[in-house]
Amino acid sequence: MSKVASKVLKPESLLKKEAHIKSDDQIKADKLAKKEDFKAKQKVIYARAKKYAREYTAQRNNIRNQVRQAKESGNFFVPAQPKLAFVIRTKGINKLAPKPRKILQLLRLLQINNGVFVRLTKATKQMLQLIEPYVTYGEPSLKTIKEIIYKRGHGKVKGQKNPPFR
Repeated sequence: MSKVASKVLKPESLLKKEAHIKSDDQIKADKLAKKEDFKAKQKVIYARAKKYAREYTAQRNNIRNQVRQAKESGNFFVPAQPKLAFVIRTKGINKLAPKPRKILQLLRLLQINNGVFVRLTKATKQMLQLIEPYVTYGEPSLKTIKEIIYKRGHGKVKGQKNPPFR
């Protein structure tokens, strides 16, 4: 009898199942690797958060010092104009002119209570003036931004909508 004839042939589906079945040692090793990856990611996240906190504190202290210096020398300190605004739609679509309707579409404010962050440029300021009766907007604080993003926010990474890390 030849060697080929003595081999027991198994169905391909059974061979695939056997290939995918992991031993207990492999499962434990995978779990351990995932745990280590998670711990490493957490360290990076905490380090990044500490760095941002230091930056924000330094920024606040810098502004406070500039205000004090201006006051001592008898001058006024004018803070920089805000670069970001949070816009919330407050009114519906009834009796809405075409131009404001188009601007609301451009800003992705399609429903009442929808909100978006808008970079304030000359063009966006003019847009906001045109849609002012239908929206409310203002400069958000850091605390407000955090709360909004953690509660309902999503970020786009490579065109894919992702919730923030919690």
